[in-house]
Amino acid sequence: MTTTEPALTAEEEALLPSAADVRHYAEHGWYLSEKLFTDDEIDALTAAADRYYAGERDRTLPVRPPKLAYWDPSKGPVQRHNDYVHHEHDGLGLILRKPLLGAVAARLAQADEIRIFQSTLIYKPPISGEPSNIVPWHFDKHYWASSSSERMLTAFIPFHDCGEEMGTITMVDGSHRWQEIGADDTVVRHFAERDRDQLEEMLAENAAYNGAVIRKVPVVIPKGHVSFHHCRTYHGSGPNLSDRPRQAISLHLQDGGNAWREYPLSDGTLAAYNHDVLVRRTPDGRPDYADPEFCPVIWRDRAQQGG
Repeated sequence: MTTTEPALTAEEEALLPSAADVRHYAEHGWYLSEKLFTDDEIDALTAAADRYYAGERDRTLPVRPPKLAYWDPSKGPVQRHNDYVHHEHDGLGLILRKPLLGAVAARLAQADEIRIFQSTLIYKPPISGEPSNIVPWHFDKHYWASSSSERMLTAFIPFHDCGEEMGTITMVDGSHRWQEIGADDTVVRHFAERDRDQLEEMLAENAAYNGAVIRKVPVVIPKGHVSFHHCRTYHGSGPNLSDRPRQAISLHLQDGGNAWREYPLSDGTLAAYNHDVLVRRTPDGRPDYADPEFCPVIWRDRAQQGG
């Protein structure tokens, strides 16, 4: 039976990364896309986020994972992070599953299939000096130690023009190619649970070991454009110095080959991800990171279909 996947229009095909763009991503670890979302689509994301914050849900998680990021009004005017919004809210999820977005990711990752891994709705308030607004240097693969793939990537989707004043995402250029040293079990903990000075020191030590200069690149993202980065690219963001909130979704993506793997920690336990208590099990009992309920496919190369 042949699976039918949405085809891209000619206009969308023209927005895909060029061969030079793919080489840039491979060398630098990040890529700023063309305009992948219309203004209407981004405005619809903004409106859906407002409804989400007002309490609207189409479904909720069956259990609460141990390290779930889930802001609610009781936490006050800090930086908000809410995971699994693609699952809980159809207004957000429908737009995040746009095939063009997946096709861009597939070309960058050189993959035949792209699935959502996680989605985090982010709101950085315009409050000078709010400590939660500063995101220290980290790379995402640290939190995904239970994932087998090294090709995972993240799409950062702002709801507006996003520049340095708002605390846009900032990449450490080329850091995904560094050989890592000095890592221990603490790196699997989220950056919010880590000491910022320690993370800064880790970045400096890894750069020195690799003979690399730390080049920090704030990515200025026009509305409708998307910043992509490799799962091993160090990144962070500064304070929001503007007079309005910085709103975005961080959409973590996995290639079709990604699967759960055993990753032992020094205390004898295994590294885990929030999915592990949510997703279905494979026939041999492992968490299935291809569970379509939580990890839907958003792009599959039509040449790979059929059977």
